Amino acid sequence: MKNSAMVMQIQDPASQRLTWYKPPLTVLVIKKKDSQVLLPFVQLVEWLVQEKHMVVWVESAVLEDKLLRDDVKLEAESAKFRQVHGDYAGVRARFLALRDMLVTFKDGRDDLTDRIDFIVCLGGDGTLLYASQLFQQSVPPVMAFYLGSLGFLTPFQCDNFQEQVTNVLEGHAALTLRSRLSCSIHRKGERRKESLLASASGSNLLKPNLHRQLNHVDLNNGPSWSLKANNNNTPNNSILVLNEVVINRGPSPYLSNIDIFLDGKYITSVQGDGLIVSTPTGSTAYAAAAGASMIHPSVPAILVTPICPHSLSFRPIVVPAGVELKISISPDSRNTSRVSFDGRNDQELNHGDSLRVTTSIYPVPSICSQDQISDWFDSLAEGLHWNVRKRQKCLDELSDLTTSGSEDRLDEFDNLKIEA
Repeated sequence: MKNSAMVMQIQDPASQRLTWYKPPLTVLVIKKKDSQVLLPFVQLVEWLVQEKHMVVWVESAVLEDKLLRDDVKLEAESAKFRQVHGDYAGVRARFLALRDMLVTFKDGRDDLTDRIDFIVCLGGDGTLLYASQLFQQSVPPVMAFYLGSLGFLTPFQCDNFQEQVTNVLEGHAALTLRSRLSCSIHRKGERRKESLLASASGSNLLKPNLHRQLNHVDLNNGPSWSLKANNNNTPNNSILVLNEVVINRGPSPYLSNIDIFLDGKYITSVQGDGLIVSTPTGSTAYAAAAGASMIHPSVPAILVTPICPHSLSFRPIVVPAGVELKISISPDSRNTSRVSFDGRNDQELNHGDSLRVTTSIYPVPSICSQDQISDWFDSLAEGLHWNVRKRQKCLDELSDLTTSGSEDRLDEFDNLKIEA
């Protein structure tokens, strides 16, 4: 009999389908800051409220958009703005009729956990990254419409949004579960403070000298975590990223010297401009520009890509999704490094600090326009022009030329023989 431990269970990506356990009632609409998005945004919100009777959430900044307000002092604005403001009079009137029916939130202040059933993004890939940043735990299904420049993560077109959204609300859609990385920074002073607390755990009252040491740690090292991304929703002071976390040398003229550990074991050091740790979704972003392979988002993996390494043999690597990466500044490094998360929350990584990265248990369920395979390869072809070249002609088209050319050369050779 087969040993079940020796059999690998491989899930078919096509089996990931959208299933609603109850009809979605609340929808979050995220739009990019662009006047060209205002008309499709108002049309979508109007249709969701009036036809689908859904509760629509929008960012509070949308209500502050001057093109959607009629109380703007136009005399203080430029002539170009006054013209654009007049052009959007009809769109503005339709939005003002819906304004009181919308629910607003403010990023960094309001907790959206368990309040949203469905997300619609209008814009480019940045709107999907913003949706990921808003939800630092479970993420509702995301439907992204292409209204940006690249549109690698936005497979839907706005032409017939009514039919497409209806299909999704009825559960007729495939899903791509885009994995995210859970990132946390451990400061040098944090570890020292933990050791001091551990030594004092036997007593309810701290000794005066130990209390002074703890205060010294706080004053000299500051908070152990300084990200500003919904920390109340984020377990263990970590932040989830959809694309990548980047460690770079910042403005320093010296090379970054970064040590990489895998599940506690030292792997290698990076001497170069920096390091990219990305998800399969992020493999077509910064990592692709740095020479990494492009990986389908359904593949469970973490990509480690050096940025301009000062080595001819340092190639990007792919490690299993379940491992933990620890990244720290080498003790003999000449400078500190900078770290950013999906291009946001840039901060300094000092000597003795470490960044720990692993795959999160909370993916981003991205709704497919067709299916997982077609959407991804279409985005490669349309967004990056992947493997585009002229087709080589078949031999049949060249056979006449080849044959005639060879016969002519043989005739010339025979003539030379006879003359000789």
